[in-house]
Amino acid sequence: MRESLLETIIGAAVLVVAGAFLWFAIGTGSDSSASTSGTVELGARFNSVSGVERGTDVRMAGVKVGTVRAIDLNMERAEALVTMAIDDRLVPLEDGTSARIQSEGLLGGNYINLEPAAGYGQIEPCGEGQELFGESGCGEILYTQGSVDLLTLMASFASGGGDDGDSGSGSSSSSSSDASGGYPAAPSASDNASASSAETPQENAEDDTESPESEASVDETEDEESAGDNQ
Repeated sequence: MRESLLETIIGAAVLVVAGAFLWFAIGTGSDSSASTSGTVELGARFNSVSGVERGTDVRMAGVKVGTVRAIDLNMERAEALVTMAIDDRLVPLEDGTSARIQSEGLLGGNYINLEPAAGYGQIEPCGEGQELFGESGCGEILYTQGSVDLLTLMASFASGGGDDGDSGSGSSSSSSSDASGGYPAAPSASDNASASSAETPQENAEDDTESPESEASVDETEDEESAGDNQ
């Protein structure tokens, strides 16, 4: 009896949760259909749309102005073709407008940011008989920047830092070698000893050359004194 009552309570709880999810899905679908009633389709080509999917926000100055409606792949040019539903109040845009995929942070998702800029004309939406990403180029944002992989970027910075350290050590060693080569080194004790020993034979030679002269002068003086005595 208790087991059947417990199973009944669990089944009722599951039905309540399922009904809540169904109500949320219906409400979200009605909101999205209402929001797309006053929108215009614009397109952009990206080299990478990592982190972007259908329903991703399209923002301008941090304000949501549309959503991503579809993402296709151009096999010939290896590009991602993104179709965006933009608020029709923003159209037409200047043809200098750019679309960039930006990240909300390390743990956040990506979104497409529109940056208006002046150009030589305007981006007109496609009319009847015109196709987005077609030869007419209608409704296409020309200046785009794809998503950046943060892990790859951090790895490149880490590898670049190691190279800088090696180059720094090399430059320091080269600078030290330049410094030692540019200025004469202080003489060491062994150099002084060798220099003094090299100078000693010269002094001895001078003493040897001076001693005969002094002896000769003494002999001449004695001879002159003896000659004076004889006279």
